[in-house]
Amino acid sequence: MYEALADGVRLLCLDNRLPPHTGLPAERELAATLGVSRATVASAYSSLRSSGHIESVGGSGSVTLPQRREDPGLSPLADDGIDLQRASPPAWPGLAGLFAHVAADAAPLLARLGHDTTGSLALRTCIAERYTAAGEPTDPEQILVTNGAQSAIALIARTLSRRGDRVAIETPTYPHAAEAFREAGGRLVPLPVSARDGWDLDRAQDAISRAQPSLAYLMPRFHNPTGAVMSPLEQATFESLARRQGATLIVDETTADLAIDEEPGLSFTGAPVIRIGSLSKSVWGGLRIGWVRARADVIRRLAAARPSSDLGTPEWEQAVAVRVFDHLPEVLSQRSAFLRAGRDRTLAALAHFLPEWDVPRVSGGVSLWAGLDRPLSSALVLAAREERLYLSAGARFAATSGHDQYLRIPFTAPEAEMQRAVEILSRVWPHVIARVPRSAQLMTDSVV
Repeated sequence: MYEALADGVRLLCLDNRLPPHTGLPAERELAATLGVSRATVASAYSSLRSSGHIESVGGSGSVTLPQRREDPGLSPLADDGIDLQRASPPAWPGLAGLFAHVAADAAPLLARLGHDTTGSLALRTCIAERYTAAGEPTDPEQILVTNGAQSAIALIARTLSRRGDRVAIETPTYPHAAEAFREAGGRLVPLPVSARDGWDLDRAQDAISRAQPSLAYLMPRFHNPTGAVMSPLEQATFESLARRQGATLIVDETTADLAIDEEPGLSFTGAPVIRIGSLSKSVWGGLRIGWVRARADVIRRLAAARPSSDLGTPEWEQAVAVRVFDHLPEVLSQRSAFLRAGRDRTLAALAHFLPEWDVPRVSGGVSLWAGLDRPLSSALVLAAREERLYLSAGARFAATSGHDQYLRIPFTAPEAEMQRAVEILSRVWPHVIARVPRSAQLMTDSVV
């Protein structure tokens, strides 16, 4: 039981949910909160000291130590590691050719100043035309180009919210979005969503009505990590709630183009929302091109606030992105076929090796949200690391707490790696169950 508690704290440290130098509760206090003996907590703290996750200072209690997620790419045994912490497909095969074309015509880029907090007119025009073609008339003045979607989220968080403002956000959710709103001083209001049942509208209505958030962050198409797609009723409900409470809807469409069994499309069409888009999932994670689509006055406000963090998106990447938009139908068709194959193979492997898990079939996106039959996702992730399989536990995606009964499994790795990953999970899962008593499972879930 004490090792289960220690593992829960280790994962919090690895995911930076317990930042370095955070003070931990006193042994007696934590034991009373968890309903366990003080000896159990003392043994857990001793184990954490031995593994270098905490240190105890006389008279000051115990504090967490800096940690670093092990990156298989930096390991001397990199060829033996499988990194599924990032749900990122490989680069679109035609991207190298576009790089060559831009390089051959690079001279005009050097005539530009290189410091533009709004983005090149050519790229903003491409993005605006795509929104217009999808049924959302858009001018280039309504587009701001950023260094990926994460840069857009962080800019919106610190510009459009004040410290102490409440921010409604799905749970589970994209972890770095939650971190961005927290760092901006936001107080998160969780909105439950599940892979099978979608968004819990009753709880959302209650939470938004009581908390009266200033912002609401949603990922309505191929939600990360559940893969859920928001229905017209769910969209209309959130739009009505936001309008009634005076909240601004932030719609993250980073995964919206990653359709497998349906056509790509926009959500909240015609609604006054702020949209976030990106080429990282559809084209390549290394092409750091994202954008914000909003009213022109909001775009001006964001552009004015941007220099405190960066002075614009690199001209080279923008020039490549302009050429990418000329090939986008081909890009998305290839990406859909790639993701369909990965999804189907992974679902088949999980059904064969781990039939007791509940793994809904997604119609798009990059990952599966696997339901375990007990809250041991954190323990499973740590056990898998010993086999050089790197995953993120379900609790990593919680807006506040919980979700340790789920595991996100991206299906973007090569076929051989995905097969091996599922085999590793099936091999270590029985050992994880056997070594963690049921009472410890419940305790670890409450800690994480």
